[in-house]
Amino acid sequence: MPDNHGRSVKNDAQYEALREQGASKEKAARIANTPNAGKKGGRSDPYDQWTRDELYAQAKRVGIEGRSRMNKRKLIEALRSH
Repeated sequence: MPDNHGRSVKNDAQYEALREQGASKEKAARIANTPNAGKKGGRSDPYDQWTRDELYAQAKRVGIEGRSRMNKRKLIEALRSH
């Protein structure tokens, strides 16, 4: 059972989970107080459904080195472990 962090934190369980993940008190409280914070955001297609070019572009965005020499399977592995 999560501790009660007072009126300043609306979602105590989420606050504690964020703190355990290393978030600062301020960041954890800000996220835990956002309405529907756990329900926001979309889901992208699994990497297996992406083309090699899409995977390459994502690898470039996140800064994976050696991406130009990787095939689709290696790009997926690199993105999942990044």
